[in-house]
Amino acid sequence: MPDLPTLPVTFRPSLTRAVLLTAGVAIFVVITTVALLLEQLSPGEKLSFIFIGALLFGVLLMLARPKVVADETGVTVVNITSRRHLEWAEILQVNLRPGDPWVFLNLSDGTSLPVLGIQPGIAKQRAIQDARALRALAEARSIGDREQHHG
Repeated sequence: MPDLPTLPVTFRPSLTRAVLLTAGVAIFVVITTVALLLEQLSPGEKLSFIFIGALLFGVLLMLARPKVVADETGVTVVNITSRRHLEWAEILQVNLRPGDPWVFLNLSDGTSLPVLGIQPGIAKQRAIQDARALRALAEARSIGDREQHHG
């Protein structure tokens, strides 16, 4: 069993996030620069170029949002457009199978929750380490919770 990380701990795809944010800034700067340098564009057209650049940056910013925060009370899963807090006892299993795009949590209500904050895309080894750490935390915490409630 891997060493348990000290709580609170945040898991996020750092390399993917860096690529997305860098690309977003670059796209915004290039589109804005082109808009300002094209003299034949009206002020409204220039503004629409800048707006499109900002919109693209916003989309990439949303894609860079996923993370998982584990603390004493449980796990907060932040995906692209949603945030959900789970108590440790709600997490039955942490899965990252070969070929999975990200971790999945099997929950006590019978559902499965995708966790985009741990994804093997660009940094596979890091994702595997993060998944193992989250699994170890969930096993240690939920077993402890069950023993407290049944003991």
